Amino acid sequence: MKIDRRSLLKAGAAFAAAGVVPAWAQDKPKLRFAAVFSDKDIRADMMKVFAKEIAADYTVEAFLGGTLFKQGTELVALQRDNLELGNVAPQDISKQIPAWSILTSAYLFRDANHLNAFFASDLGAQMKKMVEDQVKVKILGPTFFGTRQVGLKPKKKITKPEDLAGIKLRMPPGDAWQLLGRSLGANPTPMAYAETYTGLQTGAIDGQDNPLPNVQNMKFYEVMSQIVLTSHLVGFDLLTVNLKTWNGMNAAKQKAFQAAADKAIGWSTAEHLKRETELAEGFKKQGLDVYAPDVNAFRAYAQKVYLASEEAKSWPPGLLDKINALKS
Repeated sequence: MKIDRRSLLKAGAAFAAAGVVPAWAQDKPKLRFAAVFSDKDIRADMMKVFAKEIAADYTVEAFLGGTLFKQGTELVALQRDNLELGNVAPQDISKQIPAWSILTSAYLFRDANHLNAFFASDLGAQMKKMVEDQVKVKILGPTFFGTRQVGLKPKKKITKPEDLAGIKLRMPPGDAWQLLGRSLGANPTPMAYAETYTGLQTGAIDGQDNPLPNVQNMKFYEVMSQIVLTSHLVGFDLLTVNLKTWNGMNAAKQKAFQAAADKAIGWSTAEHLKRETELAEGFKKQGLDVYAPDVNAFRAYAQKVYLASEEAKSWPPGLLDKINALKS
């Protein structure tokens, strides 16, 4: 039967009037992506790389700056099928799977390469499968966003954890983050990312801990006097897709989707590493005191705090040693 354009338009109008859109008239599926980071973040560009790679099959709509879901609520939105793609903090996963708190501990990963080597290993596959089975979301990979450093408004010189005693250090809300703050010797103060600049400005907090690209993006350097290169946490979130979306793909589409994520994440990691080196020099030129403390003293103190914590009781036996032994 020959169908001309007019007949197609008529049929389309009839379907639309009935509230049904036929398959041939449908757009590509839309995947909404939610993140707390801003459009100035390298990971915003990472998502553009990802979106371009999967453009033949999907349209990605990015909601940045916590505009669609507040910080810490992205994971639940993915679980409830209220969101297709999210930038999820490992700390949020550890709230539901206590064993995951090992991946949020201070001085665990040496650098971005060590982080990526872990997630590409059998050990990483086991931890990702744990999330898929218990939390019902699919992790595509770790999105490295720099190594966390302590930035302070007071000019007090910091060489060891004891020097941070009484310092109100902003940390994201949640037990895992508060433990991280305590493991540095500071007094952790929960505060939303978007409120941190004002908190520093008004003196509600004395400092914050973030990778240098975040310090640049959020202009924290305007309200700080120094950056202490504690390098206490290789910062990463997780590019995560909800299972309904993932299971709706055939094997070939899943493979292409994962390859697109790997490419975008690899690009982003390289950009972050380059930016960190440039920023340390840039902040010095802007008048900030940028220096390294006794990192070994910080590491020893932090590990003691973690191993004595409730969280460590739920860590998979032997995993810490296996991660330490991983070559990157």
